[in-house]
Amino acid sequence: MKRRNFIKLTGAGLTAALVPSIYSCNNSIVPAYLADYAWNYKSDPLGTSLQWFSDAKFGLFLHYGVYSLLGRGEWVQFRENIHVKDYEKLKEKFTAENFDADFITDLTLKAEMKYVNITTRHHDSFCLFNTKTTDFNSVNSPAKRDLVEELANACAKKGLGLCLYYSHGRDWRHPHAPNNDIWGGSARPKYAEKETYYKYGEEHDLNIYIDYMHAQITELLTNYGPIASVWLDGYATPVNGPTEKFRIEETYQLIRKLQQQSLISSKWGYLGTEDYYAPEYHWLERNPDKTKVMVDSGKPVEICTHIAGWGYTRKFDGNHRGADSILENLRYAGKYNANLLLNSAPLPDGSIDKQDVKSLTELGEIIRKNGWPE
Repeated sequence: MKRRNFIKLTGAGLTAALVPSIYSCNNSIVPAYLADYAWNYKSDPLGTSLQWFSDAKFGLFLHYGVYSLLGRGEWVQFRENIHVKDYEKLKEKFTAENFDADFITDLTLKAEMKYVNITTRHHDSFCLFNTKTTDFNSVNSPAKRDLVEELANACAKKGLGLCLYYSHGRDWRHPHAPNNDIWGGSARPKYAEKETYYKYGEEHDLNIYIDYMHAQITELLTNYGPIASVWLDGYATPVNGPTEKFRIEETYQLIRKLQQQSLISSKWGYLGTEDYYAPEYHWLERNPDKTKVMVDSGKPVEICTHIAGWGYTRKFDGNHRGADSILENLRYAGKYNANLLLNSAPLPDGSIDKQDVKSLTELGEIIRKNGWPE
């Protein structure tokens, strides 16, 4: 079924039976992933989401895009200084022929996970959704598919939360995204020759880029039903420049307006008004001061890590971590009373590595037999 505009449903006269991502409870339209929390949803949708998230414990992360075709990780454009026009040629090879949202969500449930987070647009700016803002997207590739829509439908059908990774702070394609002359945090690849696709000096206008992001976030929050969380990345770029120019409060207000139950995260956080912290696994021991602030805040925490690289990395083939290793990740997250967001990098064709399927299936069996690791 085509995803509907979740925001307009409340006044559209549609029944919940027509839209599998929601249902009616006490005259409230409740997202399916919050079904067990429906009693509180009408009076406090954001608080209800926070309670659900705190109870969820475990989620699946998916880093997938045109970078997957090269098998050298999601930062390949940056690390190898691939120019924009050369990199965009990958779109014509992107087929995603074995991306199977039903299989992915079934595996999520087998692993005792409660939500899925997918890279709607990573730093390279390739979009896995149908957007009017750019033709650099999966619908305009040989795949001709909106992968976010497919995953949204599958999550809704099975009561899983759908979280949307979005590269907010860093973009290696958009002409008006942050440049290296003012911004740090790996804002752009360090090309030996000037990248003519980018705007510089007086021609460069960060506001054009921010408006572009807001248009995409609006699409994501109006075309795919209820979204559990907007997971903003590229944190290091805004905090290594004039952060105030990023209009972050405006971005947050847009998300709150479009989906009041949707949670907001941005790694360590920019403004302190984010709903939860989302640091990477290795950050905690390296940043004791920030970790203490995080723990003392009382906010929910989600720690992310990967099984074998974020984006598909060929050198890890046959050497992915197993169920016992992931159990240790869950124990570590438990020390912080945190969720674990575990990344499995889909192969170039969109399928999940067989080792990961085996490990996640075994992990779910262990959890169901022995309970959550302590």
